[in-house]
Amino acid sequence: MSLERLWNGWRSQYVRGFNEGERNEPGRSVFTKILESGASDEEAHIVHRGGTCFVILNAFPYATGHMLVLPYREVADLEDLDAAESTELWATVTAAVAAVKRSHQPHALNVGINLGAPAGGSIAQHLHVHVVPRWEGDANFMTAVANTRTLPEPLDDTAARIRAAWKQEETR
Repeated sequence: MSLERLWNGWRSQYVRGFNEGERNEPGRSVFTKILESGASDEEAHIVHRGGTCFVILNAFPYATGHMLVLPYREVADLEDLDAAESTELWATVTAAVAAVKRSHQPHALNVGINLGAPAGGSIAQHLHVHVVPRWEGDANFMTAVANTRTLPEPLDDTAARIRAAWKQEETR
């Protein structure tokens, strides 16, 4: 069964900007490349930066508002995090959940981590936690029945909404 695709031209510049010609470079994840690229947070769709961790929108989201929470340091496994990274990672996951609840009012959320490629980790060398908003009747059935994903909002708009909600949470 082949995967059908809906054309999302607005995403091509983002994908090309960080992946073109570098996809198979060993030893450095796409996240490390983004951090080293010199791109602004707006260009990279980074919605929050902390001391040891940051939050970026997933370039290939399962749903609008799909974020990844990860340490700056490229490590593959939870046990490779130092105490400060581990503490901040989980606090940042909680803050990401609060921010997306405020910005997008999802009915529910999936929060998860895939450790290793066989577990579904597409970028297994750089640990990241998924925060995925979900809605009653959302279009995620499209992936199962039509091998297609639908996204109603450009990443730039999603990032702006989440950044604004994050700032509101920080001032509370």
